[in-house]
Amino acid sequence: SYSFPPELIAQTPASPRDAARLLVYRKRDKKVSYDTFKNLSAYLPPRAVLVFNETKVIPARLFVRKETGGPRKRGSPGGGWVEVLYVATKDGLLQVLSDRKLALRSKVRRTESISFTVTKSDGRFYYLKPSFPVSRLQTVLEKYGAAPVPPYIKHSRKASRRLREQYQTIFAKKIGSIAAPTASFHFTKRLMADLKKGGVGLAFVTLHVGLGTFAPVTDMQLKQGKLHSERYAIDAATARRLRAAKRAGMPIIAVGTTVVRALETAAARHPLRASSGETDLFIRPGYRFKFVDGMITNFHVPQSSLTMLVAAFISRKELLSLYRKAIKKKFRFFSFGDGMLLYE
Repeated sequence: SYSFPPELIAQTPASPRDAARLLVYRKRDKKVSYDTFKNLSAYLPPRAVLVFNETKVIPARLFVRKETGGPRKRGSPGGGWVEVLYVATKDGLLQVLSDRKLALRSKVRRTESISFTVTKSDGRFYYLKPSFPVSRLQTVLEKYGAAPVPPYIKHSRKASRRLREQYQTIFAKKIGSIAAPTASFHFTKRLMADLKKGGVGLAFVTLHVGLGTFAPVTDMQLKQGKLHSERYAIDAATARRLRAAKRAGMPIIAVGTTVVRALETAAARHPLRASSGETDLFIRPGYRFKFVDGMITNFHVPQSSLTMLVAAFISRKELLSLYRKAIKKKFRFFSFGDGMLLYE
């Protein structure tokens, strides 16, 4: 945990994105440098391979209206409207979070032809039966949904379309996340071209970011040593390439904690191989890294599994020291904020 001034929470990404500030930390001599992301190649270790997450964020926030109406919610389209966040599909039902209480067996409606029946609740999630085939869900969300940004990012409905563009990486390809792999926000086409021209290797894996990513770590997770599950995939060609790079002594730099989690899961059975499925890997201080030699990551919310993962790589003491330095220099924090390059 750590304290920070609330005004450091970034509300929009840097413009251009590679103008975001960069803190560089080299573990072997604890050297700290400061620059901007557009100059990233000057700080990467020689022959580095950057590994990115090509997941694409679902526009998972949806405004629906109670049939019974109700008071107008500030910032919503009008009276009786409720904001739900789509989390997953289970047994033909949509698992969602709601910002207001929903009555069982009631209906909520987006349009005359698009409605949902509240079938059950487990105390945290509601389960909705859609009036249309579940196979059409993605089409519905693409038309009516909004970016599932964290609550600390304040926004208006007028900015909804713009926000969907901002809350997506430039190489987003495989849809499935309800939160963005934010370390990748700093990369532009120009920066990617410069890295490639400079001989930096670029590789892509997939991990679909789930709801638990930004949540505080629970006592049960600490006891069990397991986190929330997330789906990931590393194809055969990428696995072969990364194995060869590792054997050749080329540093593997994960862009984001999601990539760290995917690579370390796939490398659990040495050597790293093509794999896919669910991972509940909990990387925390004491963990011994098997494949990753460095990472690019943002400044994360306190008490999250993300801060624990970074602390596992550089130590809790060094993590808090770097955060203090960043706060003193007024770096911007969280999803749209600045970032760090950490390596051996």
